[in-house]
Amino acid sequence: MALLRLTSATDFGRVRRDGRSHAHPLAVLVACRRPDQPALPTRCGFTAGRRVGSAVRRNRARRLLREAVRARQADLAPGWDLVFIARPALAQSRLAEVAPVVEQLLRRARVLKDSVSDVEHDG
Repeated sequence: MALLRLTSATDFGRVRRDGRSHAHPLAVLVACRRPDQPALPTRCGFTAGRRVGSAVRRNRARRLLREAVRARQADLAPGWDLVFIARPALAQSRLAEVAPVVEQLLRRARVLKDSVSDVEHDG
């Protein structure tokens, strides 16, 4: 199944404005719930600013983030919009280093299915 992507600047802006951010030295995750459509699958957007480096480095950073999220796609709870922002150190990283970072950010944002059920049971 293909990863659903955030593509419009409007959606990116809404998530950045209304979402909660979770930072790591390699990346930042901004997560925003979609109150109007809680049952729809989670959408993800990926960005890398000029500080990350040349276009080649920025593309590589986005690709690494995208692949790490794709591996956890089945575990994402529905109804979220996520924006992953690459930091400069990410461009020199390997997928094996990026995957645990993405996992940690998703857990901290509580957008994984098992994280959501833990919160609901804690009441």
